[in-house]
Amino acid sequence: MTTPVLQVEDLRKSYGRGATRFDALKGVSFEVRQGESLAIVGKSGSGKSTLMHLLALLDRPTEGRVLLHGEPAERLQGAALNRARNKTFGFVFQQFFLTPGQSVLENVILPLKIAGVGRAERKRRGMAALAQLDLADKAKNKASDLSGGQKQRVVIARALVNDPALIFADEPTGNLDSATGSSVEEILFRLNREQGITLVVVTHDEDLAARCDRRITVRDGLLVDVDAEADAELGEAAA
Repeated sequence: MTTPVLQVEDLRKSYGRGATRFDALKGVSFEVRQGESLAIVGKSGSGKSTLMHLLALLDRPTEGRVLLHGEPAERLQGAALNRARNKTFGFVFQQFFLTPGQSVLENVILPLKIAGVGRAERKRRGMAALAQLDLADKAKNKASDLSGGQKQRVVIARALVNDPALIFADEPTGNLDSATGSSVEEILFRLNREQGITLVVVTHDEDLAARCDRRITVRDGLLVDVDAEADAELGEAAA
């Protein structure tokens, strides 16, 4: 059995102290399996975005731990943490976070710049990622000149450029019309299916969640619903 890409054990996250303390996560445990698509669902304020930030090593838990490929993430500090995150994860957010005045290619190769990849290799890999998304002809365009759907495809290309093991997609179709959103969904699930990239989707969209292999539901900082397979495993363990 392969080691999960990510495991979380009794994960807790609090903000503030004393009377102002807010417990965003209250003890969450599960794993993300290599090559699966997993939906994290819940209403606004449920803790699902906090959970994604902890999974992606963008924040540290108050208690509990995250394991990346079986190794405790708290051992990663500074540059080592940045390298692990940059090498392992790609990100697709509802807000595009593109630099409007830069070209499409410059936006796509930003993770490679951060990783210290040379100029020629950056361009080669950036163009290859754009080609996957049928955007090679837009490489020299400014990001501000693109449609919403094209911008989200650029974001996906940027997520792919470092050959990640896992893509986090946080409400990836939230700013798109239904037809464009469906196209973006198809791209993400194709990457999952054909390239084996693990996909973690944070969403309140039931239709999008239903397309994933599994789902977990977060409510008030707790997991309140796990997929049937996990429920069966827990039942067998209890027996």
